[in-house]
Amino acid sequence: MKKKFRLKKSVVKKLKVVGVILAIILGIYLFYLSQIYSLTELGYSVEASKTILFDFKKEYVLSVGENKTLNAAFESSDYKEKYLDQYTKIEYQNQKHLIRNINTLIEKGYSNDNISMILAHGNDEDVGEFAKRDKINYLEEFFSLDYAKLRNYDRYVDYSNETGEDNETTVLAVNLDMDKENYEDPIIISEFSTDMLVNKHRSLEKDFVPDDLVSIDEEYAADDTQSASRIAVNAFMKMYKAAESEGYHLVINSSYRSYQDQEETCNTYRGLYGDNYVTNYVAMPGFSEHQTGLSFDIGSRDSNIFAESDEYEWIQENAHKYGFIQRFPEKYEAITGFRAEPWHYRYVGEKIATYIYENNISFEEYYAIFLDTNE
Repeated sequence: MKKKFRLKKSVVKKLKVVGVILAIILGIYLFYLSQIYSLTELGYSVEASKTILFDFKKEYVLSVGENKTLNAAFESSDYKEKYLDQYTKIEYQNQKHLIRNINTLIEKGYSNDNISMILAHGNDEDVGEFAKRDKINYLEEFFSLDYAKLRNYDRYVDYSNETGEDNETTVLAVNLDMDKENYEDPIIISEFSTDMLVNKHRSLEKDFVPDDLVSIDEEYAADDTQSASRIAVNAFMKMYKAAESEGYHLVINSSYRSYQDQEETCNTYRGLYGDNYVTNYVAMPGFSEHQTGLSFDIGSRDSNIFAESDEYEWIQENAHKYGFIQRFPEKYEAITGFRAEPWHYRYVGEKIATYIYENNISFEEYYAIFLDTNE
C-alpha cells in the first residue's frame, strides 16, 4: 500500500500567504488596468494615462474632461505641473515640440489666447523659432487673419512700414511674395494639381509636364497642334457645347506650351519689341500658366476681337459653371503681376471657380486664403 503524500502544515501556510499576495497583486493590477481604461475611454493615451495615475492627477483630469493639449503634456518629458491649468486652456496643434514651445511662450509672458494664436499660425519649426525671440505685443495686428504665417512676421512689419498698407493687404501681399522682386527666389512647383498657382513668384520645373496631356480635337481648336490636360479639355468641351447650344462659338487659340515653347515665345517677342516688353508683358519660361496644361487662350469664331465679342460676354457669365476663371482681369493686375488678358482662361475646378466668381476675388487671393499652408 502506497503512502499518501501530504504537505507540511508550514508549507501549506506559506502557500496560502503567497496565494493571498498574488491575489492582491492581481487585484491591484486589474484595478490599475481599469483606471487606465477609464482614462483612455475619456480620450487620453495609455502613455498619458500612466503619468496621470502616477502623479495622482486623475481627479483633476476627470474634472477637465478630454483635452488634447493636456494629453500631449502628460505624454511629454517637458511637462511642468505648474503650468497644468494653462495647458488646458491652450488650443492643441499636432506639433513635435508642442509642450516645450508652450512652456517657453508662457515664460515669455504670452497669454493663453496669444499662445493658441501663435501655435495656429506656424508649424513646429516656425513656433520654435518664434519662441526664441523677445515677446511681441499686439499679435492680433496680423495674426487675427487665419492665413497669416508666423514665419512671415518680420516681412509683414517691413512691408506695412514701407507701403502703409492695411493688415489684410499686407498679409496677402507678403504671403504671395509680392514684397520680392518678380522672378526672384521663386517657389518651385514639381507636382501637377488643378489648384496649383503659377505666377512671377511660383515657377514650374523645367521638365514639368501636366498629367494626362492629350491632343485637342480640331472641332474645338484653331488648329490640330493644340494639347492640354485631359481634365481641362473635357471641361472645355462641355463649356463649348453649352455655348454652341445658345448660338455662341468658342475656339481654343493656344493651350499647353512647354518650357522650351515659352522660351521661343519670349525670344520672338524680344526680337520684335525688346527686353522691356518681355519683362512687362510675357511670362518667363517656367512662369507661364500655359505650361500647367490647364490654361487656354480662348477666342470667338465670329469675331477677331474676343473682348468685344458676344462669346466674351457669355463666357464671363458662364465659365465658372465649368470650372474656368478669367485668370488675368484688369482690376487684379497689381496682384497677378500680369496685364489684363480677356482671352486667357484657367481651369481650377467648379468649386473654386464658383467661389471666385461669386466673391469677386483673384485666384491669388483664393490661393493665399484657402490653399496655402503652414507646412
